[in-house]
Amino acid sequence: MDLSECAQTVDECRDMAYATHLKLGAIAAILAACVLGVCTPLVGRYVPAFHAESNLVFIMKSFAAGVILATAYVHMLPDSFEALSSPCLAEIPWAKFPFAGFISMLATLLVLAIDFSATTFYQNRHVRSSVRSVTGEHNIDADGSVKREKQLTEISVCTPGAFGSCDSHADAHVVPHDHDGHSHSIMLVEDEGSKLRQGVIAQVLELGIVAHSVIIGITLGTSESPCTIRPLLVALTFHQFFEGMALGSCIAQAGYRKGASTLMGFFFSVTTPVGIAIGMGIAATYNENSPKALIVQGLFDSISTGILLYMALVDLIATDFLSKRLRESPSLQVFTFTALFLGAMLMSMIAYWA
Repeated sequence: MDLSECAQTVDECRDMAYATHLKLGAIAAILAACVLGVCTPLVGRYVPAFHAESNLVFIMKSFAAGVILATAYVHMLPDSFEALSSPCLAEIPWAKFPFAGFISMLATLLVLAIDFSATTFYQNRHVRSSVRSVTGEHNIDADGSVKREKQLTEISVCTPGAFGSCDSHADAHVVPHDHDGHSHSIMLVEDEGSKLRQGVIAQVLELGIVAHSVIIGITLGTSESPCTIRPLLVALTFHQFFEGMALGSCIAQAGYRKGASTLMGFFFSVTTPVGIAIGMGIAATYNENSPKALIVQGLFDSISTGILLYMALVDLIATDFLSKRLRESPSLQVFTFTALFLGAMLMSMIAYWA
């Protein structure tokens, strides 16, 4: 390939003044979409219809999972292959090995390790703390003798699994409900363990979103072509709203305090607008076909693909679609599967324009 073809090309649709107006509008529109998306499940504390455990939010979260899945498969993965296999890069090593797929795989495995380690650490720490609290309150009779050791043993091994179930052979619902309140203690451990799990999901999901939001923001910000910016603006607004919905649902289910919820929502909301602003700042000197730009974009897209695939398939789709709640409600099954496929199809269709 002639290296001159890798130089900055002149777009026939180039209009710097109009493009700048579109970018400023994009910053406002995407910021509003992010805030609205992430806040919708969070206002469920005050609006019952949007409570984190409501069927409406459950269905919307399924739609968002479909959007994220399509973003990874249809948008990010092809872009990463295109960037890292570009003829503008040196043939060795870029043309000799499928780095995009390899890096995506490594990112997925790394997220699995982080997800597992974080979940195990927080759940074990919380269960030990809960057991000590229960033991301190209930294992001593008025005369000082130890009692109900069997129940305390059942409490100590009742650790919530991936789907909020109890890993112990002891069923939390069959422990006698007496004045000492051991059943309440076990259910509290299970409920808190589920919240911790959702907290880990929310943090890892935000990590993946931030990683690719910066790059797509820069991509929009560096473009001087209204023909490119307009469809990209529509795609990003749609995409960011439903990513925010998924993230907000996880934050709400994790039971974060207002300060932590606000901070996570803030970072999610400003990442893409900041990326657009950075892109606008470097637009005059940025060459999307330069080896450095192609490698950075390809690496970020590959890593984001791996993270988003794991989050969509494991922490969003598998967690909700294999849950007891969905198994026991045929009507909810219809709505959630429809929402999942609809979200994936609509986001895939957007790839035709952006």
